[in-house]
Amino acid sequence: MAKPAQNVTADSLEAQVRKAAPRGLPPVEKWDPPFCGDLDMRIARDGTWFYLGTPIGRKPLVKLFSSILKREGDDYFLVTPVEKVGITVEDAPFVAQDFVAEGSGEDMRLTFTTHVGDEATAGPDHPIRVTRDAETGEPSPYVNIRRNLDALIDRKSFYRLVEIGSHHEVEGESWFGLWSSGIFFPIIPSADLPS
Repeated sequence: MAKPAQNVTADSLEAQVRKAAPRGLPPVEKWDPPFCGDLDMRIARDGTWFYLGTPIGRKPLVKLFSSILKREGDDYFLVTPVEKVGITVEDAPFVAQDFVAEGSGEDMRLTFTTHVGDEATAGPDHPIRVTRDAETGEPSPYVNIRRNLDALIDRKSFYRLVEIGSHHEVEGESWFGLWSSGIFFPIIPSADLPS
C-alpha cells in the first residue's frame, strides 16, 4: 500500500510552485527532492483532475499542477524543489483536444493543443503512437507533449487525423499513418484496414 504524503496539500504545492517558477514551465527535470508519499490526487482518462475525490474546478490550478508533473518509469509525481509526491494517472496525463494541420503529404505539420493549453508539433521530439486494446481492438492514439508525458488524442481529433492519413511503406510493409515534420507515424498495417 502506498504511503500517504505527510503535511503536503494541494495548497502547499501551489505555493511552492508559484515561488519556485513564477513564469513558464518549471525545470522539474532538474529537481530531485525526497519522496514525501502519495497525495490523494488523480487524473482521469478524460483529463479531469481530482483532489480528495473532488474534481478540481479551477483551470489555472490544474494548469499549474500539470506544469510540475514528472514521470519516472510508470509512476507519476508532482515535483517542487523541496517535495515529490506520487499521484495516480489513469491513462495519459493530458488530452489532445484539437490540432492544426499545415501543409500536405510529407511536408505536413500537425500541431496538437491539450486541455491545459500545451502545444506540441508531432515530430522527432513529439512522436505519435497508437495502442490497441487486446480484447476489443479499440485504438488509443497518443502524442508526446513534453518531458516523456503523453496526451491521449480525443476521438473527434483522431477521426479528423484518419481523414488526412495516407499509406506509406515501412520496412517492406504498407502502413496507414500520418506525416508530420518529415516523419511518418504508422497507425495500422494497410492490410488490416476494412475494405
